[in-house]
Amino acid sequence: MKYVIIGGVAGGASAAARLKRLNEDAEIVLFEKGEYISYANCGLPYYIGNTIEDRKKLFLQTPVSFGNRYDADVRTLNEVTAINRDRKTVSVKNLRNGKEYEEDYDILLLSPGAEPVKPHVQGIDLPNIFTLRNVADCDKIKMQAIDNLTDNAAAVVIGGGFIGLEMAENLRKIGYQVTVVEKADHVLTPLDWPMAAIVQQHLVDKGVNVITGNGLSCFKDHDGQLAVVLEDNTVLPCNLAILSIGVRPNTTLAKACGLKIGEAGGIWVNEYLQTSDECIFAVGDAIEYPHPVTGKPYCNFLAGPANLQARTAAMNMVYPQSVQYQGSVSTAIAKIFDLTAACTGLSENTLRKLGMTYQTVITHPAPHATYYPGGQPIHLKLNFDPENGRILGAQAVGTQNVDKQIDVISLLLKHQGTIFDLVNSEHAYAPPYGSAKSPVMFAGMVAENIYAHLMNPIQAAELDEIIDRNEDFNLIDVREIQEFKTGTIQGAVNYPVDELREFLEDIPQDKKTIVFCEVGLRGYVASRILMQSGFNTVYNLIGGMKTYRLVGKHNQ
Repeated sequence: MKYVIIGGVAGGASAAARLKRLNEDAEIVLFEKGEYISYANCGLPYYIGNTIEDRKKLFLQTPVSFGNRYDADVRTLNEVTAINRDRKTVSVKNLRNGKEYEEDYDILLLSPGAEPVKPHVQGIDLPNIFTLRNVADCDKIKMQAIDNLTDNAAAVVIGGGFIGLEMAENLRKIGYQVTVVEKADHVLTPLDWPMAAIVQQHLVDKGVNVITGNGLSCFKDHDGQLAVVLEDNTVLPCNLAILSIGVRPNTTLAKACGLKIGEAGGIWVNEYLQTSDECIFAVGDAIEYPHPVTGKPYCNFLAGPANLQARTAAMNMVYPQSVQYQGSVSTAIAKIFDLTAACTGLSENTLRKLGMTYQTVITHPAPHATYYPGGQPIHLKLNFDPENGRILGAQAVGTQNVDKQIDVISLLLKHQGTIFDLVNSEHAYAPPYGSAKSPVMFAGMVAENIYAHLMNPIQAAELDEIIDRNEDFNLIDVREIQEFKTGTIQGAVNYPVDELREFLEDIPQDKKTIVFCEVGLRGYVASRILMQSGFNTVYNLIGGMKTYRLVGKHNQ
């Protein structure tokens, strides 16, 4: 059986290796139009920032070593220009000598990846404008960054997603003044504003200029230097600009040969990762597949799912329809200076756009036992279905153990887990590593209280709307008096939770009552006291003052 693979890296190279392990007699030809077939794509920003100093460490396998190990015919700098489905061949151009030829196949695997979005704006072809997608891009950026590094060197990163912020950190690390431009109203749009606000403030604290709600208009020459011009006509002179506004599936070959393209714009595949042609499979950034939570097709540009797809496709290429792909819940993580930001599943913004019913919990637990020194809070946001408790998504930001919390939730989410599964989950516990109630258990418990109507939650934005409307309601700060004096919410009165029962007669019962503390726990205790003392409409501010300070409008 002859297998032809178009594209290397996470999809193609992984599939080739799996094919050979499954079938030693398989004939494998792998085409890659670039020079490299197996490299650490996600490590490229860290090479630019000198965290990874040795360029060789980016390469997992060379074409020669890979070919030798897996008895594969690896042809780099060979670009497949067409797929001829009628005769089961591919047309290839050797980029070294310009020779064109055809190669036949029994089974074909497409792994062409994605291509960076480059907007059609004035000046887009000026020098020193880069995208980061492969090793060649990385080398160009690093060379330019080194050659232009002066005391006042400036870089503009257009796009505040995970890659954009990783680039901002690494350019700042080597000495650049960095500006991040994000058209949306906050950076890291996979995260909702309460979580993204923490990251955005941290960027500012690290000396990064952050501009949001303002997109790219054009590029121009500004006194002999590149300049980024924004929609409001702000001009940002710079030594280099990084375009990080997203990627799109590379479907050129698939479209040209008549393969089905799905509604999300990626190559359509079935549960066995077969395209509309049963002899052609596809994996990686170029495909679309139904999301496990929504059931709607979407494109996922992550290395982990691409590797799993490669393994699944290889199994089905050797043993037809033996393994079904289960989809991806888009679990992602990034280091941003001293913080880690991670997410899985659906954000509140996405849930709102889809018209899905959801409820949200925000907690700020410690990463380990509070009496053990050194812990900084994990800011954890959990979205769930209030009708059945199913987990819909989660986000976390912090300095420790963020990946652990998101990985646990991701696993449950992938298998249609619920908030009750979080409550009943079991975790390794010792004071340096965790708490008897882990952060995800605690978030599950808060969600369970909401599900059981033991607590009525209110979000910071909802409280702001009530204040803006000048509604007549009770707003009670149940923290200690010393905490209250450091700052509270406009209009709040202070009744510490431990003394609340003494003041019940002073609080009008015929009004809506909203209580809050620092993170939500004392607020919950206070709301239970009030709800069981004749107060019918009692709400607890989710995330407490720790969240409200970041996103609320009426701090005082």
